[in-house]
Amino acid sequence: MRLLLLLIIALTVFGCREKIDQESPLQTVPSPSEETILSGTGEEAALLAAQNAQEKSPATDGVPDTQKIVTGVQVSRSLSELSALMPKLGVSIAEINPVNYEKADPAILREMGMEQYLISFFTAERWYREGNYRNALAEYNRSIALKPDNADVLEGRGNAWLKTGDTGRAIEDYTRAINLKTNRAELYNYRGFVYAGRGETEKAIADFTQALRLKPGYADVLANRSRAYYQSGDYGKAIDDCTLLIALEPENFAAWNRRGSSWYAQHDDNRAIADFSKAITIKPDFALALHNRGNAWHSKGDFAQALADLNKAITVDPGFTAAYASRDTVLRLLDND
Repeated sequence: MRLLLLLIIALTVFGCREKIDQESPLQTVPSPSEETILSGTGEEAALLAAQNAQEKSPATDGVPDTQKIVTGVQVSRSLSELSALMPKLGVSIAEINPVNYEKADPAILREMGMEQYLISFFTAERWYREGNYRNALAEYNRSIALKPDNADVLEGRGNAWLKTGDTGRAIEDYTRAINLKTNRAELYNYRGFVYAGRGETEKAIADFTQALRLKPGYADVLANRSRAYYQSGDYGKAIDDCTLLIALEPENFAAWNRRGSSWYAQHDDNRAIADFSKAITIKPDFALALHNRGNAWHSKGDFAQALADLNKAITVDPGFTAAYASRDTVLRLLDND
């Protein structure tokens, strides 16, 4: 019986880590400050809205949107096939179901014969979920000291390092995990996310590109790479990635906004306005897209339309300082007419 229980736990833990529900940086990297004049669209701030719309992994519950990283035991299938026989043997599934592993008592797991590195891993994941990254790191360290070649634990510790702001150690752990599991696209996505946050855009793009080789159509990576291309000034490639992402997720308003920003950067105001309008149709209170469309109207010389969009952006977000600066510019132009 003890071996059967351990088998259920082991199969669940190590069979479910590949399934991540709309994983994103990991979606994207924390954004710099908004542009404060009409010379730019301030596209970067779309990341916050994109995360709110896309990140659904239960492993990120309670984590601030600007730094969400997917970790933990991801449940991708039911345990019914594995545990169907348990009630007949007098075993309470609710008490041993690894889906509720955070309630497990380490002493009981130890008594069942579970190895300490796994117990520490479970404990670390629980602390991570609760936002106690210091305790999580202590348990990840203990697990890794006992079993240095466990890519899952290295991945978890990398996420915890990132939460504490230690991006160097996060990269080290992701790299070690990649060297152990080179075919895992998520690890390249995570490391690319950290590189992008450090301003190492070329390395970020290389990792995102490798992730897409391993997992074509990986929407979160397309979002991340499009942003990296945008930041590097390669607007054509940013447009290409956004187009692929929109084909996968037509309601992704942040992707429409980013593609519009890229068109705007290429001085194609008509296409920019069309994409910003689509983003606003999907999310009418998207202040950033309203601001961006106002900039594009200004660029076309339609100051009335620009003023209408900027006024609405300010109504939606009264703290949007860039929109005030843009509106002041438009008002001065209207006064001069």
